[in-house]
Amino acid sequence: MGFIGRKRRHIRVRKKISGTPDRPRLCVFRSNRHIYAQFIDDTKQRVLLGASSLQLKRIKGKNKVAVAYELGKYIGKLALEKGIEKVAFDRAGYKYHGRVKALADGAREAGLKF
Repeated sequence: MGFIGRKRRHIRVRKKISGTPDRPRLCVFRSNRHIYAQFIDDTKQRVLLGASSLQLKRIKGKNKVAVAYELGKYIGKLALEKGIEKVAFDRAGYKYHGRVKALADGAREAGLKF
């Protein structure tokens, strides 16, 4: 069920979650090595802001959960600078634990509300 199960869960989540200009969708994608996050406005179908663990060179040697937490803080700071305070969190079919939860916790610590 692996990939197909995740896609089914993602479709089920996306039926309920949509990004608007005042509350964009914070979408998470995780690969085996890296994690990516984007703020998306679904009404205009535009990516407002994006970042990935590839951009965080300063945290080499840490485990993937710690990197995801740092990415959450980083993208939260960028979003606040751009005027985004409230978001709808889209876990993209991934279970809410591990790296996905760490990214969300980091974004909350940076000041995002969801």
